[in-house]
Amino acid sequence: MSEGQLGGATWGGVSCECRKAERRGARDLQATADPMEVEGIYTEVFLCSERKEASGGADPLMVGSTLSLAPLVESSPSVRRSQPILITSNRMKGSDSYSSSVPSIPNPFPELCSLAKSPLLISSLPPESSQKHLIKVYGEDNNCKSVWVSRRATAREVCHLLVHQAHCSDQESWALFEHHPALALERCLEDHEVVLEVQATWSLKGDTRLTFCKNYAKYEFFRNPTLFFPESMISDSADVSKGMTSSELIQNLLRSGTCPEIQGFLHMKEPSRKAWKKVYFFLRRSGLYSSTKGSSKEPRHLQCVADLDNLNVYTVVNSRKLYGAPTDFSFCIKPSRNPSRVQDLKILCAENEQTRTCWTSAFRLFKHGKQLQSNYQLSKSTPRSLEGSPLTDPKAESSLVAMDFSGKAGGRVIQNPTEAQTVEMEEGQAWRKREALRCSLPTVNSAARPSSVHKTQPWFHGGVSRKEAERLIEKQGLVDGMFLIRGSQQHEQCFVLSLCYQLRTKHYLVIPFEKGGRKYYTIDDGVTLFIDLLQLVEFHQINKGILPVCLKHPCVCITL
Repeated sequence: MSEGQLGGATWGGVSCECRKAERRGARDLQATADPMEVEGIYTEVFLCSERKEASGGADPLMVGSTLSLAPLVESSPSVRRSQPILITSNRMKGSDSYSSSVPSIPNPFPELCSLAKSPLLISSLPPESSQKHLIKVYGEDNNCKSVWVSRRATAREVCHLLVHQAHCSDQESWALFEHHPALALERCLEDHEVVLEVQATWSLKGDTRLTFCKNYAKYEFFRNPTLFFPESMISDSADVSKGMTSSELIQNLLRSGTCPEIQGFLHMKEPSRKAWKKVYFFLRRSGLYSSTKGSSKEPRHLQCVADLDNLNVYTVVNSRKLYGAPTDFSFCIKPSRNPSRVQDLKILCAENEQTRTCWTSAFRLFKHGKQLQSNYQLSKSTPRSLEGSPLTDPKAESSLVAMDFSGKAGGRVIQNPTEAQTVEMEEGQAWRKREALRCSLPTVNSAARPSSVHKTQPWFHGGVSRKEAERLIEKQGLVDGMFLIRGSQQHEQCFVLSLCYQLRTKHYLVIPFEKGGRKYYTIDDGVTLFIDLLQLVEFHQINKGILPVCLKHPCVCITL
């Protein structure tokens, strides 16, 4: 074989053996030959064949050797796929120089760019904490508002939050009502009740809702106990201290967080029937009992009607029409944990409003006890928000002070509260006198007088009916001095003053009166004249006149 043929066969064999070595693997190559390595980028491996007959006696290094190329790494690395690479923008790298070249423009409305300080749509924003829950509260105009509250938020805290968001000027005597429209039942939630726990007892298919409105009579029995607990309804067994009057007994019991035992006749609706039966009832700490034999108090004649721990007391609205009650003074006992069903209700009817109020107040006192006394003391303190901060800005309050500018040296701050109140009343009366003089001038016609100023006042309720006015006053608390003014439906150009006194609503006709070619208003046949309804209300807030009591609490309807 020639040298060219040898070289050609050798290099041809090299390429063939390379393909075979790749198939057999490095382990087979080591078993058949002794390797010899050459340093370089690749390792050249010469394999010496031991078959002498194939070499023909030639040099085994040149004839029987094959050449294979293998990398220095023992095992071939895995194939590297292309990976995404984050490319940094040139503008981001030079953001400092880019932003510094443009002058900064100050934000003219920083409060609108911060969600925490923005006054817009606060209630619609989800809270940062997952412990917040969304509830719906309705106003007396049937418009609802969604509020985020904590899981353990009480009725008092929710009321203070709504007062803050609705910008109510008066922060006292607000309450949450639980209203069942289908059953015509409603009750005022106690200040310590957890709102979400109350909602958990509602039926999912029902139309129960929470209503936000005033309730001046929530703790009125602490202020005037003899009106709410007449002596005739107090049980004889409650008089444990001889020589103590009924008023002293009630006051001592209320201070201790309890209530005297109540007794009296009530109309009770028989189950599964439309008939009503008059039954004698006893209300004690252990529960409500009825006598099966007249007014007997013997234990063998007493039958337990309800346990106070597992019930709530509701006021029935329009009970005559819906339930056929003999009077309008009905209340209902409903289990607190069961869904609202008609067959589970125990509807009772009293003879008058004082009797009904006595029974419902006694139910509350026996059920909650000392907690109501604590709620009453807490209600007299300054209201605070859910976060514990005052609802009103103390800086804004401290900036309004009483001033006296009568001296020559300039104004001075009035430090004495009595003097400040006197100055306020004098300024108000002087302003009313100037307004009355201006309106009584002959050059001023009747159209230019502020005869419609009452339409902007919270105590004016337009043309509501007599029955609706009584319902509004009853819902917001039958306390002495609660009032509203409405348009008369029977007498044209006349108004009606509806006033609560001794748990009853009385109505006084306000008629227009002509004198000297000028128009006035009066409620005492012209003895006292007022140029408008605002002056009439301001006068009777200080002087009773022909009214049994001064005007104290306006019946207002808030819009959420």
